Amino acid sequence: MTSLAPAYTGDIAACTAPDLSFLLDHTSHVLRTRMAAALAEVGMTARMHCVLVKALEGERTQIQIAELGDMDKTTMVVTVDALEKAGLAERRPSATDRRARVIAVTPAGAEMARRSQAIVDRVHAEAIGALPEALRPALLEALTLLARGHLAAPVESPAGARRARQG
Repeated sequence: MTSLAPAYTGDIAACTAPDLSFLLDHTSHVLRTRMAAALAEVGMTARMHCVLVKALEGERTQIQIAELGDMDKTTMVVTVDALEKAGLAERRPSATDRRARVIAVTPAGAEMARRSQAIVDRVHAEAIGALPEALRPALLEALTLLARGHLAAPVESPAGARRARQG
């Protein structure tokens, strides 16, 4: 049986495989910085955009949106507070559970969500547009397969893994 991995010879320089961790982390970080700069032009953050879009999809609680947006509770509270202060969203009682509060998007928030979605789409198009057209579908398919499959969920680690900075 032949292994596709290079044999370790004691010389770290002998490793010729691309560093997947670096490639994914670096490109993700740069994409986040570009997204942050583009959204800042309209006074938004990626988290604010995420909350507006997820709240527009249907009646959702703050906790549900936090889970969908991969945000911790504190970050979610701060984000919704900022959206409320800007007049883009508000907390309201749920129509189906009086104990729960949902995030409701205001008309100004819906307009901002449309504007910020156009920005997100543009930044994504610019990123993928940097590749030759023939490679674009393959990259998106491969990343989708990883995100939904082998790399869908983090694993517990005794040392812990530092999470990449978010938005």
